[in-house]
Amino acid sequence: MLPSDPNEFIGGLALAGLAAVLFWRLIVWVRDAPVRPDPWDAETERQISAPDAVQTCPHCSTEQPPDGWFCPHCGAAVGPYNNLMPYVHIFSTGEVLRNGTSGLIRFSPLIITGYFLFALSQYAPLVILFPVYLFFLFRNLRRSKAAAGAVEEVSTRQP
Repeated sequence: MLPSDPNEFIGGLALAGLAAVLFWRLIVWVRDAPVRPDPWDAETERQISAPDAVQTCPHCSTEQPPDGWFCPHCGAAVGPYNNLMPYVHIFSTGEVLRNGTSGLIRFSPLIITGYFLFALSQYAPLVILFPVYLFFLFRNLRRSKAAAGAVEEVSTRQP
């Protein structure tokens, strides 16, 4: 259905054209982006892809059994399908939320926003728990920031 005012029609066409040009520029930008080299050589790739390669925990680097879901040393989720299995997904979610309140995390706006939105989505039914989680999250951020500052201060004092 065409608008009754011809100015609205022309404005709509102009916006549609602008959106099409911006979308085309996005496609060209992605297509022409430089290809980054592989971070490792062919030998490392062969060792990782070998059938006898041992899986390790990304959190503590402990070797893992092939059928494990969680690291026996630190409790981190290591299974290949943990986040797809409904029952085990609960534990992975808990690990993420627990890392926000007790682990050392980097202080960046993206990470803080991610923890905030993830906690909001998880605690939506229990609204009273969301402020409690935020209290512990920001307390941990302050502690992580202080620890990072102490490490930076020690590294700048060394000759």
